[in-house]
Amino acid sequence: MTGTNASLDQLSLSDWRRQMADLYALVRATIARDPDSALAHWRSERERLYREHPQSPVPAAQRASFRSRHFDADPALRFEVTVEPEPSSELDPDAEAGPTAGAGRPLDLPVSAGGFMRFERIGWVEIPFPVGRQRLAVYWMEGYAGGLFLPFRDGTNGRETYGAGRYLLDGAKSADLGPGVRPASLRLDFNFAYQPSCAFDPAWACPLAPPENRLDLAVRAGERLA
Repeated sequence: MTGTNASLDQLSLSDWRRQMADLYALVRATIARDPDSALAHWRSERERLYREHPQSPVPAAQRASFRSRHFDADPALRFEVTVEPEPSSELDPDAEAGPTAGAGRPLDLPVSAGGFMRFERIGWVEIPFPVGRQRLAVYWMEGYAGGLFLPFRDGTNGRETYGAGRYLLDGAKSADLGPGVRPASLRLDFNFAYQPSCAFDPAWACPLAPPENRLDLAVRAGERLA
């Protein structure tokens, strides 16, 4: 790859991130008063980007015919949850103070292409699903510029969705629905759950949900593959 082509590729990636950040900013601005419209716009814009943008994770030969697939929207899978911090007994006394001070010990999550990526577990959220409450860990990404990360696995994986799980939050890609009304809360809407890039092409390297973020139910909301 020539230097010129490399520069164009980096500018294209910056544009992808910019457009994705703009999309989530609009969603955050509208989701509280009109969640259905916010979801419809999110779906249509992501499909457009996946079909048209040169940085789409969909292989180039498949982009023109690409159509995203989704479960039916389910209002019962929209939540505002409080992040409960890690117990102090799990803190690392040798860790340097910084923006993640007070978080749990660093841990390595597996990556789809092999190897690991470093995160910290900053706390837990309890999701009041209609069939019963379940917990998910919330992580802070140590790479890039940091950011929240919340992957999950559920009973749809390997059949209707990517086998290694989906994402709810990924601060590195601006995928964040914003805070709730209560202090230390997050807005989590499983209708916005999406497949990581490696679900479309194994050339992409994606951090994967660990066993502690496996839900004992099938979440039939958000993006699907089949």
